[in-house]
Amino acid sequence: MSVFDVLQERGFLKQMSHEEEIRELLEKEKITFYIGFDPTADSLHVGHFIALMAMSHMQKAGHRPIVLLGGGTGMVGDPSGKDEMRKMLTPEFIAHNIACFKKQMSRFIDFTDDKAIMVNNADWLLDLNYIKLLREVGVHFSVNRMLTAECFKKRLERGLSFFEFNYMIMQAYDFWTLNKKYGCVMEMGGDDQWSNMLAGVELIRRKEQKPAFCMTCKLLTTSDGRKMGKTEKGALWLDLEKTSPYDFYQYWRNVDDSDVENCLALLTFLPMDEVRRLGSLKDSAINEAKKVLAYEVTKLVHGEAEAEKAKQAAEALFGGGGAMTDVPTINLTAEQASTKLIDVLTAAKVFSSKREARQMVQQGGLYIDDTAVSDAEMQLAPEMFDAEKSLLIRKGKKKYYRLLID
Repeated sequence: MSVFDVLQERGFLKQMSHEEEIRELLEKEKITFYIGFDPTADSLHVGHFIALMAMSHMQKAGHRPIVLLGGGTGMVGDPSGKDEMRKMLTPEFIAHNIACFKKQMSRFIDFTDDKAIMVNNADWLLDLNYIKLLREVGVHFSVNRMLTAECFKKRLERGLSFFEFNYMIMQAYDFWTLNKKYGCVMEMGGDDQWSNMLAGVELIRRKEQKPAFCMTCKLLTTSDGRKMGKTEKGALWLDLEKTSPYDFYQYWRNVDDSDVENCLALLTFLPMDEVRRLGSLKDSAINEAKKVLAYEVTKLVHGEAEAEKAKQAAEALFGGGGAMTDVPTINLTAEQASTKLIDVLTAAKVFSSKREARQMVQQGGLYIDDTAVSDAEMQLAPEMFDAEKSLLIRKGKKKYYRLLID
């Protein structure tokens, strides 16, 4: 089975520039391809997960990935899917974010012995001569055609700056540069990048009279079309400092039943026979599939040790076994252990405000152990804590926190 069949069977593929040629190419040759990542934050998030997994499948099949970090394009910002202009990033901020990306990507991609390449488009974009760019590249772009691109449509109603309008040209220039420098013949990425990716394919075919291709992966969405990876605290990050391994594990443990099979196919390396078996489980049995999903995904992102800790913590809370040490912990001083509970929880960002905390209490959704808190002004007291100086708090049905007196 070629990697094309693997990606198709697992549900990655969405759009292709030249489907039959791509299928034949991936069956008969080992190619160099690239995926771009704009360093707009100091961590990858779950939205990047599909791209990393697709890249890993390609590499396992013998194809060479180029990770293109957008040190140059990051200074402009991709308007795709955005209602307003992104803020401009400083070179220092971008450099820091790139260093963070490299560390996280190494869990998915093998960069040893030139098996994969990591490059930064700042190396060529920042020194571009504007007149030269217009003459070499600009002549190949039709403004009329660009304005019909999906990535610009949303912004045209509210105003699209010329600054951002250049993003498509810059991305096409990246592909052309990688083609000349590394023999890169394919760009891959999320389906929201389709217009930008096609621009690069067409630029290479016009300027070099050589084959070039692009292939998009579907975005990670729920069965009813909503983007996955949003939590009440914001994005689901791959950095354990931003999203703890326990919270990461719990996110996948709590996905809807209808999303389990899709997530197993896209976000794990389990054989598809096993994916289909787990996805077909019904009623309470589907919980076993969710545990497998949560463990496998957490293992990929954070390693086996952290996945095991998260699993143990979840079992301690929900199954009466395992260790409590990895449940998210809020450390308190002896003085804080005698203050208002909602003050402690708001300071620890369990709630965004005291008003939200009070509403949760009024709705009967805040618990100490299994007892609902009825008074929003309730004071903590040292005698409420167990022999290990800990107290279990539950927010809603599934969010647990441990208060621990230092």
